[in-house]
Amino acid sequence: MKKLIMVFFIILTVFTVSACSTTTTTNDSNNPTTTSLPPLRVGMDLRYPPFETLNLESDPEGISVDIADAFGEFLGREVVIVNTNFASLIPSLNAGEIDIIIASMSITEEREQSVDFSNPYFYFKIISLVNKDFAEANNITEDSSYEDLLAIEDSKFSGIATQVSATIPESYGKEVIISTNLGTAVESVAQGTADILLMSANPVVDGNRANPNTTIIVWDSFVSSPIGMAVKEGNTELLNQANAFIATFNETGGLYEILADKWDATIIEGLGRYGLEFFITQ
Repeated sequence: MKKLIMVFFIILTVFTVSACSTTTTTNDSNNPTTTSLPPLRVGMDLRYPPFETLNLESDPEGISVDIADAFGEFLGREVVIVNTNFASLIPSLNAGEIDIIIASMSITEEREQSVDFSNPYFYFKIISLVNKDFAEANNITEDSSYEDLLAIEDSKFSGIATQVSATIPESYGKEVIISTNLGTAVESVAQGTADILLMSANPVVDGNRANPNTTIIVWDSFVSSPIGMAVKEGNTELLNQANAFIATFNETGGLYEILADKWDATIIEGLGRYGLEFFITQ
């Protein structure tokens, strides 16, 4: 009878240890930690394809969504995309409603006062829409540099007050014709009342497609704006994890290659010239 009791306790002990091992993992002998991690709540504004958008089934889709999902796999955490107006992303982060922002957000000094940014993983560029007659008169082509544009005396820039389209040429002492909105700014270049408009790639490409006979694109960038992930100030653990994740992007078979395979055709269709490399190179 005693032998049967002893065998029973041995079996019970083995069962208990085995059951415990399925719910915990051990970093060292004194500090077991649970493998059950909370979902990673990722904030982004799903209105900006192909980076952040919704598919026909109203599910999150896009380059940033793929990055968020890959980060979740890297951490071993489920990812929940929280659709948030871009202007509300930082307040939502600081209020604890989301854990991280992965939303094509430029790293700026002003934003760095409110959040901690990861290392950059993309670069969004400010390029030029140029009046075609002005370009031909000054030997400007799509492959000209921004220095070539700046060297032209008496050039007139179209711009929107307080936006980069106005502030950048003003910083170089250039004349800026102020427009009230993007449509008017594009039209002024197309009609020749202004010579150059500086904007991000999508508005410039759209402006050229709407006015192919009167405008060209100069692809060299005036500004290359770094894009990073943002975490709440002081969240060094998640920040370090984000930077470790970003460091893998360039590896053979890494995320840049995966994203390029999936999204290059869409980006080239949108830009008409470049794929994902346009956003990777500084």
